[in-house]
Amino acid sequence: MTFFGLHFQDIVFYTLAAILLYAALRVITTRNPVYAALYLVLAFFTAAGVWLLLEAEFLAIALVLVYVGAVMVLFLFVVMMLDINLDKLREGFWNALPIALPVGGLMAVEMVLIVGVRNFGADKILAPPARAADYSNTAELGRVLYTDYLLPFELASVVLLVAIVAAIALTLRDRKESKSVDPSKQVLVKKTDRLRIIKMAAVVEKAEVSSGEAPTNSKEGQ
Repeated sequence: MTFFGLHFQDIVFYTLAAILLYAALRVITTRNPVYAALYLVLAFFTAAGVWLLLEAEFLAIALVLVYVGAVMVLFLFVVMMLDINLDKLREGFWNALPIALPVGGLMAVEMVLIVGVRNFGADKILAPPARAADYSNTAELGRVLYTDYLLPFELASVVLLVAIVAAIALTLRDRKESKSVDPSKQVLVKKTDRLRIIKMAAVVEKAEVSSGEAPTNSKEGQ
């Protein structure tokens, strides 16, 4: 099926690519962080559609479930709850611009060199071949990941482990404004260290006598 000389799959790809570029640009150009997070969700959904065209169903579902369903929802709630002062964040924008422009230009040149016609194109990347009905790209991804890319996978897991340990260490560091308990000292605490009984003389309050009543005499009538 062709429309205007293009296959239907090509039309869907160009449509998703245009939406993805627009959403990515709006993520970095919008001033409201909540809108930026929502545009990022749109970018993730559109990228998942592109992966579906490449017959990578597992990656598309993982992108929607993990990033859109968990990470981005968490980011959105954090942004909405923090009440970020946008005016204060924009104060040093023009001061960082002389450094940001060369760094951004260098990154753009690197991306052009990597994602170029020499490395990516219709003659370089062919369409995925047709697969049987019982083909599982999840099993194929696991086979490639744990055979050809085993060392990078292990290095990435070590980096993530170090990041987790560093985050816990920074959170549990000793600070004056935070209260911490040493479990080894807590189990050695005795009752006398926490409870002290003080004996005090009993104080009895006398009942007030109203002005129209005579005081009662306990010895009256004897």
